[in-house]
Amino acid sequence: RTAILLKVNSETPQVVDFTNERVNMKRAQGFTLIELIVVLSILAVLAATAAPKFFDLQKEARKSALNGLRAAVASAAVMANGLSVAQGFSGSTAVTVEGTSVAMLGSFPTTTGIINALNYDSNVFNASATVGFPSDAYQVTFQVKAANTPATCSFVYQGVSGSGVSSAYASVPNTTGC
Repeated sequence: RTAILLKVNSETPQVVDFTNERVNMKRAQGFTLIELIVVLSILAVLAATAAPKFFDLQKEARKSALNGLRAAVASAAVMANGLSVAQGFSGSTAVTVEGTSVAMLGSFPTTTGIINALNYDSNVFNASATVGFPSDAYQVTFQVKAANTPATCSFVYQGVSGSGVSSAYASVPNTTGC
């Protein structure tokens, strides 16, 4: 037994017994196995409910990136068309957008023209042109590279062609495989 004699303000001395405090401290030094199992099972349940939401957020981010690129393509096509019309160019005269030459056909960017007009991240998106009439390709498919199925996480820019398409447009995105 350990005891200490304390004297406070010259009153009668008091004896403090530290034996019980040591026993209580030894009990409070760790967790029981049951407590650890309960905490781990709570964490497992939380992880099981949070993980699907996290993966769904990645899918939503890919969809949003695709929709953002689609809006950029549509804006670039309209801007190039506006420049061409405002400057009185013929339908196939290239315009310059931010120092970059944009090939035009029917006063809208060709597929190579739209790719030149855009400033997109080629590490995130893939752009593949389909060759058609005339010699310049008239369709570009934009895909998200990191998508589960890139072919079904895409949209198509349809440029003016000699096959009756009179204006350019960007299709509604296919986001089933994002």
